Amino acid sequence: MSDWLVLVLAMLGACAVVVVITLLRHRTAAEDEDPSETPDVIEYMTMWIGVIYAIVLGLAIAGVWEARNSAEDHVQTEAQALHEISERVRVYPPDIRDRIRADVDAYVGYVVHSEWRTMADRERVTDRGTELLRTVRADVTDYQPRNDFEAQAYQPLLDQLATADQARNARADATGATMPPVVWWGLLTGALITIGMVFALQIRRTRRELVLAGLFSATIAFMLFLIWDFDAPYSRGIAVTAEPFLSLFPGAGG
Repeated sequence: MSDWLVLVLAMLGACAVVVVITLLRHRTAAEDEDPSETPDVIEYMTMWIGVIYAIVLGLAIAGVWEARNSAEDHVQTEAQALHEISERVRVYPPDIRDRIRADVDAYVGYVVHSEWRTMADRERVTDRGTELLRTVRADVTDYQPRNDFEAQAYQPLLDQLATADQARNARADATGATMPPVVWWGLLTGALITIGMVFALQIRRTRRELVLAGLFSATIAFMLFLIWDFDAPYSRGIAVTAEPFLSLFPGAGG
């Protein structure tokens, strides 16, 4: 099922629940009940619960959005470092240069076509990707520069290799969900309490109040969906893509 279809169903479901509960409550209410006589303390509590929950939602969205941006930066950093390695080895002998470039291309092609699917499906990187990067490391570190010109390029190559390895490790750490389960329990419980306080205000069955209550609950459902979608940067609807690899290594997309 598409993530966007899940969002639409969740928002429609939230609206339907509010409308159904309102209609049932209105039907079972006492004849002498006066909706205008809501105690001031309930209105005060409802206001503060809404404010606190809005702050919590805002912090949660900011947290998962920052994590997603960091995941995107990890991919860009790794791709750029590998591109620098592929370009800087031009000063090496043709056989060494071609072998390093071939191993870099093999690693990038595997990441784009195979490892990315594993990240999306299983939320982890693969051992095969680690082995391919280890091969690139061996190619770079095992070569002994033959002159000063090659020696000047050797250390920058090691630095770029370390950057790529560090970015890969950061990418591996970012494949899973970033929100702890206890936070999700808090968000869902807070949503139920916040929407439940709407009924504490004794809303009536007028079209305006039903529309506002439905939109209120649908907005909360939409915010929770955004948090859930951004929570796993590589595996859900608005996911981080392998575009930096494809733009720097056009041959990897074939």
